[in-house]
This record gives sequence, C-alpha cells and structure tokens, in this order.
Amino acid sequence: MMEKHPKILIVDDEKVNLDILVNLLKTDYTIVVAKCAEKALSLLESNDDKPDLILLDILMPEMDGYEVCRRVKANVHTKDIPIIFITLLSNVEQERYGFQLGAVDYITKPFSPPIVEARVRTHVELKRKRDLLESMAKEDALTGIANRRRFDEFLEFTWNSATRRKTKLSMILIDIDFFKRYNDNYGHRAGDNCLREISLSLKIAMPRSLDLIARYGGEELACILPDTDGPGAIKVAKRLWEVVCAMDIPHDYSEVAGHVTVSMGVTTMTPSLKCMPSSLIEAADTALYMAKKAGRNRVEFLSRDGV
Repeated sequence: MMEKHPKILIVDDEKVNLDILVNLLKTDYTIVVAKCAEKALSLLESNDDKPDLILLDILMPEMDGYEVCRRVKANVHTKDIPIIFITLLSNVEQERYGFQLGAVDYITKPFSPPIVEARVRTHVELKRKRDLLESMAKEDALTGIANRRRFDEFLEFTWNSATRRKTKLSMILIDIDFFKRYNDNYGHRAGDNCLREISLSLKIAMPRSLDLIARYGGEELACILPDTDGPGAIKVAKRLWEVVCAMDIPHDYSEVAGHVTVSMGVTTMTPSLKCMPSSLIEAADTALYMAKKAGRNRVEFLSRDGV
C-alpha cells in the first residue's frame, strides 16, 4: 500500500505566492489552499483529515495570520499542527511575537526554494515523529489496540460531544470467559496470544472508523460507539460475539463451550450535564454482570436513558 503524502494547508491571499508554493511542494505533498483566514479556519473545523503543516501568511485583510494562529492553537483539535509564518517582515520583535503565539518557523519573501523545501520537510518530519510517539503512548503493548489512557480520553471527548449535540452514546464491555483457567492450563504465553488474537480480530470487525475498541484491563475490552442507539449497539455486540465464536480457539476448561467465548455488557445513554462519563461505564459493567450471571457466552443490554 502506497504511503499517503503529508498534507499541507497554505493560507495566503496573494495568488502569485500560492502558485509558487503549490508548484514547489505539490510533488511531495498533498496541498490544500485557502485564500483567506475565514476559509482556512472553516477547512480546519470541518475536515477530520487535518494537515501536517500550515504555511500561513501574516498580512491578510480582515483577519491577519497572528489571529489565525491564535485560534488554531486555542482549538484542541488543531493545536498540535505546526505553523510556519510567511512574511516580508524580518523584525525581531514580530518574530518573537509569532513564536510566542505558537509558530515553529518563518519563511520570508521572496521565496528561496531550497529554504522553503528544507523547512517544510523538517517540520513535517518532526510532526510525524511526534504523532507516532503519541500513538505508541496510547497503544496497549500486548494487544496492539488502544490502551486505557486512550479509552479515557476518547470517552471524555465523545461524552462531551454527545452532550452538546444531544445524541446517543453506547458502550460495550467484553470479558473473556474463564480466562484465568485458560492461562492456568495453557500457560501465560498462550493466554497472551489468545488475548492478542481476539483483540485484533475485534478491532478489524468494528464497523466504523469513528468507533474505538480498547483494552480496559486484564482480559476485559471496551468499545465506545458514538452516535449509536441501543439496537445499533446490540447489533455490533452480536457481530463481535460471533467473530470470537468463529475463531474457535480451543478451551477445554471452559464451563460454557469447548472454545473461547466472551460475555458482553451493552449500554446506551443520551449524555447530559446531569451525569458523568463514569455512569456509562457503570451501566455497561452492570450489563456485563447480568451476562455473567445468566450463564456467560452471551450479550446483555441495559439502557440508562433518563438517568
């Protein structure tokens, strides 16, 4: 699979500058252009595929580059995008001010192609390395799926989003049945392999890229499903349950089947300011307890809307 080109947003109201930069960078980068500050901010707000770098002119009508930079850095979704200012100015005080706002570098006009290419390349590479380190910090080392830190961050984000938009938020808690017996009898290496295989298979089976599956703790996994109602969440859970059954991993020490199975607790809420994200976890945990009490190897649902 061909690696995707880094994406650069160029913000400048002068066509001649845009043409020079686009022609200079288009071979190695995906270029998006905005001819005014408002258009740039709109693109950043509406597009989930954020740029790896912003080239931002300082002197623009209506809203200058400093204000754009201030707004980009104040937005949690865009604050980590590096910004290089484009300027005719070479005033030390103004440069210091730009760096204080969060810019990482300056490119002066008239453009020197080698300087532009070198500075763009350097900051794109630094951004991608930071992204990789951040991704590794939020990945569970054993299973390769999201870790508990990533789960907590994603739950808070989706909870706040659903509260604002008054939309449904669902969660699935998944527990591997009799996993301690599996470890005790097949060995911890086999147990690790089992947990890893199940985690990755369920990650592949998740229906949408906006959903998250994470290692919640031990042999427990958790799925967060934004904009998903009860019937939709149950459908996803049953699909994941079928995936585990189809893997047919032998488990001679289980009380419910001759292969590895899972119990699932599903819940759905319409988040509000009256309750906390932890209430979604508590409801899913109660549903999981219901599944275990009912004999395991099943999906149980508990709705907490209105609480």
